[in-house]
Amino acid sequence: MTQPNDRRPMIEADGLSKFYGPFAASRDINFSVMQGELVAFLGPNGAGKSTTMKMLTGYIAPSEGEARIAGFNMMEDRIEGSKHLGYLPESGPLYMEMTPAGMLDFFAEARGLTGAKKRDRIEAVVDICDLSSVMFKAISKLSKGFKQRVGMSQALLHDPDVLILDEPTAGLDPNQIRGVRATMRRLAETKTILLSTHILQEVEAMADRVVMINEGRMVFSGDVQSLSTAGDGDLNEAFHRLTASKKKTGDDDQDSAEPTPSQESKAEAS
Repeated sequence: MTQPNDRRPMIEADGLSKFYGPFAASRDINFSVMQGELVAFLGPNGAGKSTTMKMLTGYIAPSEGEARIAGFNMMEDRIEGSKHLGYLPESGPLYMEMTPAGMLDFFAEARGLTGAKKRDRIEAVVDICDLSSVMFKAISKLSKGFKQRVGMSQALLHDPDVLILDEPTAGLDPNQIRGVRATMRRLAETKTILLSTHILQEVEAMADRVVMINEGRMVFSGDVQSLSTAGDGDLNEAFHRLTASKKKTGDDDQDSAEPTPSQESKAEAS
């Protein structure tokens, strides 16, 4: 097991900002996730969490700042950085007409896995994500919980050091959440994880540290106990105090927001 003083930063946000015209989806985000940590990424809807995660993974380019995975700049060395990264966006990349077996085989080949290595990695992620009972069913026929597990399995297929997971329990029922939480605990034994969630019980049960943003800006970075103290021992109260809107006028709404698809399209066109 990695000792705390031997840890190195595996996920780094260094002054990350993303602007869409006058909109700031995120502004000057700075934090690191050290090797072996599970860090919860919190914030209300529209706070800029998904935008920040997309910049960290190299999916979108920052307007300012730098994102690094395992030391690799995700704009300059994205291919090398991606070898260390497993990313599960909020709506995971699933081909509904495929079966989990077919999709994993496809992604394994796309990742350059062949022969015994491919077989071993598919077997490993099927075990980790508990997919054996649905391997030959069409993904379109699976429950949302199983679809989330299939998405997780493809993120783990190449055995990455780092996982960035965008609300993997969104829309799941309590039993499905319990299953995903058990998977997270297993993965946290060997991986570095940044996990966005709205479920504060998950934070208390699993996270080493918390990073919180609101209206595109960081408002907290610290351990779970410090966050609880900010709410007089209540995580829900701490969340409310740190993210309650201070907007007074309609003009302030222009400062920070998660971009709409039309804003993203206009920014890309320009």
